[in-house]
Amino acid sequence: MRFEPRLLDEIRARLPLSEIVARRVTWDRRKTQPGKGDYWACCPFHQEKSPSFHVDDRRNRYKCFGCGASGDHFKFITETEGLSFPEAVERLADQAGVALPAPDPQAARREQKRASLADICEMAAQFFEAQFAGPRGEGARAYVQKRGLTPETLREFRFGFAPDSRDALKSHLKGRGVEEPAMIEAGLLIKPDDARPSYDRFRGRLMIPIQDDRGRVVAFGGRTMLPDGQPKYLNSPETPLFHKGAMLFNAHRAREPAFKSGQALVVEGYMDAIALYQAGILHVVASLGTAFTEDQILRLWRFAPEPMVCFDGDAAGISAAHRAIDRIFPVLKSGYSFQFNFLPDGMDPDDLVKQRGVEGFWAEAEKSRNLFDVVWDREISVARLDTPERKAALEKRFDDLIGTIRDDRVKRRYQLDLKFKLSNLFFELSRNDRKGGKKPGADPSANVIGLARERVAVSDDFGIERLVLGLCMRFPDLLDRNFERVSGLPLVNELHIGVRDALCRIVDDLETAAISDLIASFDDPLRDVMHEMVLETIGLQEQKQAEFYALNHRFPLLKANPPEDFVGAAFLHFLDVLELNALEEELQSELNAADDQIDELAWQRIQALTQDLTRRREECAREEGELAERAKKIRSNGDAGGASQVAAG
Repeated sequence: MRFEPRLLDEIRARLPLSEIVARRVTWDRRKTQPGKGDYWACCPFHQEKSPSFHVDDRRNRYKCFGCGASGDHFKFITETEGLSFPEAVERLADQAGVALPAPDPQAARREQKRASLADICEMAAQFFEAQFAGPRGEGARAYVQKRGLTPETLREFRFGFAPDSRDALKSHLKGRGVEEPAMIEAGLLIKPDDARPSYDRFRGRLMIPIQDDRGRVVAFGGRTMLPDGQPKYLNSPETPLFHKGAMLFNAHRAREPAFKSGQALVVEGYMDAIALYQAGILHVVASLGTAFTEDQILRLWRFAPEPMVCFDGDAAGISAAHRAIDRIFPVLKSGYSFQFNFLPDGMDPDDLVKQRGVEGFWAEAEKSRNLFDVVWDREISVARLDTPERKAALEKRFDDLIGTIRDDRVKRRYQLDLKFKLSNLFFELSRNDRKGGKKPGADPSANVIGLARERVAVSDDFGIERLVLGLCMRFPDLLDRNFERVSGLPLVNELHIGVRDALCRIVDDLETAAISDLIASFDDPLRDVMHEMVLETIGLQEQKQAEFYALNHRFPLLKANPPEDFVGAAFLHFLDVLELNALEEELQSELNAADDQIDELAWQRIQALTQDLTRRREECAREEGELAERAKKIRSNGDAGGASQVAAG
């Protein structure tokens, strides 16, 4: 439904935005000035301790100066409660006492038809509930008792039973004045093509109503109670009320708990969702046994930015996850993704929570993996990488998958991260090939420690150069954002310059750069130092003799998983240090030359360099002080394992 701007303005005028927002936040008394319509609070969209979320009642706008979230009344409701825009307008119009315009006649007829079908589904739900409670439902009651479902859960989810009869529901609804075509349209009857009489779709099944966002019964799921009944689970067909690819079981209950917790949990079947809900995990939904659709993905992101998909750990569960990944990739957007959790083989969420309780379930949930890692493992697990052609094929599979992402920013981040991860993999494979293959049980860094170090002359800038290059490899986005500065960085060591140039080639030609071809073009010294840096960057060199090289030892605060913006600020500081050192060398060179002979032009250069150097030293000192203060807070919050400095030089 489209709404006139005048109507929306009237709703905004009658409802102060601060009144809507106040349901989700607590105003900061020191900064808030109600008389001026000026309100401040900690942002409801991200975790923070100091208020950076501002509401301006005069302009009817909110903005967070921390995460950038902004909008008006309707945006706030859709973002915090998961409502669609029309639902948000309807709710706020009701609160403001603003009458909404009547829908056009055709839309009104469609809505009336849907309402009529919903009424029929509600009659069917009541019939199934009555059968479940009566003599015919004894077997179904025994089954749910065996499953450990409580009476409260059975009432909440309105469990029912469909008798094993061709027309029990049909006769009941006829007695209530419902026409047969309407029963068929609601998905409750099946009409054979050979002109035989219609019959009940659900027979001999435990019945679970499927409800829409308003809580209306719009469809059913039925589990067979017959020994040889097939299929085991049967859902209603597509109807004007029920679109399987757009719905999530239990969404109307889970929406509010998901927003409050910032989490959303997705399971494969409604019985799993019901079991977890009964255990107190209220932000759980089920996908009704279908592969994820784009509509369901977008709906889940209205619940939480990174829902966790919980699959069985068997082959079927892994296969379902892989199908979901292919649906998720095209609609990925900044700040939104998925986590994947694979349960121990042979267990489903219901089994897990019964055997280990809620604590055991969450202990398994903590092992969830991000989308990037699941995609990587999926492709690597089936890849043979013993020839250049097979390496190129792997790279193409990744390129094709990433190419489906519509959001350009997310696409580039995936391209960066995967290119660099592939480079790490190919470096190690290349070295193993040249060394005759890795022997079983061999140290992955054997013959590398010391060898590459001998080829890299130690200088005063060795540690900082290595640190900057290591951060570029672990956080490719830092290199991408600061490409011009890094590509022109005054490095001292020739092999470090070669590493820097190789990394810049990957970023500069991201769309077409073939990593396997790039690595094949390196000479042995560059391959050795690149391989060594790969090991130290991805944390494989934990042996005592390698501690000097490891990135975490060179930048100890990384052990505390500092915020991304801190790592970025530290990276810029390290660039400043290298440029400052180069500037000092340039000044010293000018001074040395001046010892023999100096003219007016040389003197002006020395003065300019001295002034620039003084300014840069002051800036570096200030940056280092600010980073040190932030580092103290990070260490106190996250325990950085005794790190006492921002970085080693």
